[in-house]
Amino acid sequence: MTKFAEDFQGASEEKAFDLDHRRIINFNIGRYHTAVERGLSKLANLEASKRKAHVIKWKVMENLDKLLPEFEANFQRRGGKVIWANDAEEATEEILKIVRRSGAKTVIKSKSMTTEEIHLNEFLEEHHIESIESDLGEYIVQLLGQKPYHIVTPAMHLSKEDIAKLFHEKFGTPPDATPEQLTLKARELLREKYTSADIGITGANFLIADTGSISLTENEGNARLSTTFPKIHIAIAGIEKLIPSISDLDLFLPLLSTHGTGQNLTVYNTILGGPRQEGETDGPEEMYVILLDNGRTELLAHKEQRQGLYCIRCGACLNACPVYKNVGGHTYQTTYSGPIGSVITPHFKGMEEFKHLSYASSLCGKCTEVCPVKIDIHKMLLLNRRDAVKEGLSPKAETLGWKGWKRAMLKRSWMDMVGGKMKNLILKTFFKKSWGKYRDMPEVAEKSFSKQWKEGRGKM
Repeated sequence: MTKFAEDFQGASEEKAFDLDHRRIINFNIGRYHTAVERGLSKLANLEASKRKAHVIKWKVMENLDKLLPEFEANFQRRGGKVIWANDAEEATEEILKIVRRSGAKTVIKSKSMTTEEIHLNEFLEEHHIESIESDLGEYIVQLLGQKPYHIVTPAMHLSKEDIAKLFHEKFGTPPDATPEQLTLKARELLREKYTSADIGITGANFLIADTGSISLTENEGNARLSTTFPKIHIAIAGIEKLIPSISDLDLFLPLLSTHGTGQNLTVYNTILGGPRQEGETDGPEEMYVILLDNGRTELLAHKEQRQGLYCIRCGACLNACPVYKNVGGHTYQTTYSGPIGSVITPHFKGMEEFKHLSYASSLCGKCTEVCPVKIDIHKMLLLNRRDAVKEGLSPKAETLGWKGWKRAMLKRSWMDMVGGKMKNLILKTFFKKSWGKYRDMPEVAEKSFSKQWKEGRGKM
């Protein structure tokens, strides 16, 4: 077992029995479910929309070699610059070059899981560049020195009392401050950062090939401020974020917002197509888009599992997953947690170290049911398990155990070779710790059903 797997098991056991954690998560996800149920009821023919989104993303993955150069050409036509990054190291080094060339000292960031993926804040801090998160949830977890807990709501694991305590300790606000007071304080603190930052860094919800632009969707306006005031704007996006046409936003924006927060549309929807043009009054003087691979082509090469790249990062599968709701986001120790994270992380970061995530699922299928682009998530988890076995990553004891079980199951006489007492002894000896720690072990009958059936027929 790898260290990541050991840490995951230990943290899962701790969180699963943390009643306060469960109370906060159940409350927050309960509110999400109520909002999403109301939002989905307003969508006409939801299944047709999901099927259409699935087909569009399928076409994108089958034509990435054509659509990525199309996006690049159209973006550069308006004065933007595209940087291709194979991995996190290349991406961060390219950002550092831009920072040093411009003499920048401060960076303002809007919420971006891609920047979390490449550990950008830590990298900039190492090079003495101040990097401030402007999304309220991201700002809160940054103040705590934590990673985002959830793809959409980074501070989902915190109650309003926790946040009031944090702001009281950091900024002297009243210990019983209301959410409105806390939001106003954050606004006061961040406003000056927007106007003084040298560089704004964002992610991209969608890359639009036919216009060479990026689409950002948000509720706070922080992304607009982060891209308007600084002289330089850098957008970092995975290569899978492409959609063919700007008209596709008519489908994807409502699907993303409704499945993400229950809204018909998020409050701010912005399309950016390069630096400030002649005659325009605001916008950056320079704009870069970094197209990040970082394991995505590895997943693309797996034809059966490349569906994982269709994900639009709505977070619906996390909120539906019974495992995620019990063990929480930090337990996964990955940028992308929950069911979709368990699908893509072993391909992004290595099957050997992260195969255990594909087993962290009840396979109930709820994640597949709620996905707005109809990714067959629970099937992808099974395929990851299959690949891990094929690659010889299973422990020897597990491999031998399954071989013995298979042989016995295929031959009735092997199953009946020992009686119920011996089978119960085997269960208690080998499975008491792994299976029976929090459960009553099953009691196997002295005689199998097959034996009882044969004996019963003999008496007839």
